Amino acid sequence: MNTFGNNFRVSIFGESHGKTMGITIDNVPPGIDIDADDFMKDIDRRRPGKKGTTTRKESDQPIFASGLFNGKTTGAPLTILIENSNTRSLDYQKTKSFHRPGHADFVANEKFKGFQDYRGGGHFSGRLTVLLVCAGVIAKKILNTISIKAEIIEIAGESNIQKGLQKGIENQDSVGGIVECKIKDVPTGWGEPFFDSAESVLAHAVFAIPAVRGIEFGTGFKATKLFGSQHNDTYSDKNGTTKTNHSGGITGGITNGNELVFRIGIKPTSSIGKTQSSWNNEDNEIKDFKIQGRHDLCIALRVPVVLEAVAAIALLDLKMQSVR
Repeated sequence: MNTFGNNFRVSIFGESHGKTMGITIDNVPPGIDIDADDFMKDIDRRRPGKKGTTTRKESDQPIFASGLFNGKTTGAPLTILIENSNTRSLDYQKTKSFHRPGHADFVANEKFKGFQDYRGGGHFSGRLTVLLVCAGVIAKKILNTISIKAEIIEIAGESNIQKGLQKGIENQDSVGGIVECKIKDVPTGWGEPFFDSAESVLAHAVFAIPAVRGIEFGTGFKATKLFGSQHNDTYSDKNGTTKTNHSGGITGGITNGNELVFRIGIKPTSSIGKTQSSWNNEDNEIKDFKIQGRHDLCIALRVPVVLEAVAAIALLDLKMQSVR
């Protein structure tokens, strides 16, 4: 299914080179002021053009197809459309015969019996994350008092971002990175034990971002090297404030009122300029080929605003479920 959320529900549709992509958001409260300009700051943050990003540029102007009247949400499902205009579909002709290593080409072909739109990665493309950003803008508006900030903390193993990017440039290859998200002023009590834990819901949303390979909360995997006495977060007042935050703001699947902190790992871009080998469906043998098209050297560069968006979506869903 292409839908996330039990209460604040988002459904995504479209392909990278299709005429239009869109997202429908259900259970948006009525009366929220919405204007296209509200979206452009976050959309611009995701936009390519910086060193290490693709040269494909789109206007990404949101079009409101339903759920908005006289500049305010109506309470009906809110549908936002984004058009694709700067496409070069011929660059992807080879993917009909070659399944690109690291991409979804092979599994898409198997699952959808060869009927999938393979251009630019089709429905699997990171291009669709602009729609997540749009839904995130709505969620941030509703959450309004909560601060959600994500930033790149590492590229290609380097805390110096430019140095990490240079590694990819010098090797004519792609590189990955780590993005950290910090969320302040989340009330205590959001989330449920077990299946709808705050970590579970956030992780579910986070893995909707293409290229995510892992997530850790608080101290994360470093906790495995600590004693319990070192890892335990000691309370410093009756409100649940702790001296440390190894748990990352979540205890027992429920937000504990401290800063919510988590990090995600982003893999290197699969589309690289180097010659690779793969199975050729037409000739029924392994052959060398080079990927065409416009691609990011480092996908992580464009992830922070997308991560903020999915975090906001997940938190709003948790809020609607938890506030009684």
